[in-house]
Amino acid sequence: MSLTPDSPLARRVAPSPNHGARRGGRLDTLVLHYTGMDSAAAALARLRDPLSEVSAHYLVFEDGGLVQMVPEARRAWHAGAGAWKGETDLNSRSIGIEIVHPGHAGGLPPYPEAQVAAVIALGRDILGRWPIPPERVLAHSDIAPERKEDPGETFPWDSLAAAGIGHFVPPARLRDGRFFAQGDVGQPVEALQAMFALYGYDLPVSGVFDARTHAVVTAFQRHFRQARVDGVADASTITTLRDLIAALG
Repeated sequence: MSLTPDSPLARRVAPSPNHGARRGGRLDTLVLHYTGMDSAAAALARLRDPLSEVSAHYLVFEDGGLVQMVPEARRAWHAGAGAWKGETDLNSRSIGIEIVHPGHAGGLPPYPEAQVAAVIALGRDILGRWPIPPERVLAHSDIAPERKEDPGETFPWDSLAAAGIGHFVPPARLRDGRFFAQGDVGQPVEALQAMFALYGYDLPVSGVFDARTHAVVTAFQRHFRQARVDGVADASTITTLRDLIAALG
């Protein structure tokens, strides 16, 4: 299949064979990833390797250059097993952007300004062509909290929000107060889980702060409350979640 760029920002293409037909539903989600590899060349090769069975629609390099790898109309294989708002085939509903970055294993360095600017420009271009609501601009870790950490807690979601990309509120400041952590049980934990599920996270409302709940809280902090990522639902985390839900309006 020949590839003509969907975005004018993609000045070159690097087609990947790893894609298929979308399986119904509307395209209403944008998922951001980091490559988590030592080099851009290694990431590009993996995303084009038919044996890897992974791909993305776009790859954004450290210097702000980007390539398109899969047509937006096709189902790229980037999200994997995961869920959001009860939907499990996120690949069929989403566009995936891979960002060249060494990830947690590489020390989670800051994202270069040129790269962030390119992600913002590409995101605005995509949102201008597809009906993707702000609350469905997601991290890979949001949809697969027990498996994935990307794009991590150094990714500047606030900068994207300032440019009109994604759903975001100023995170509540860190402060002392009641908190919930792994092993806690009871109605307050049930209420907390219900809030996360209402926002979109795939979290059963069991009343038990289990490993799944810990993973969801951690993923939430990586995206929305980056000052401390520890999986503990402290007052700052809960207040930020409450404010996000209120802002859905």
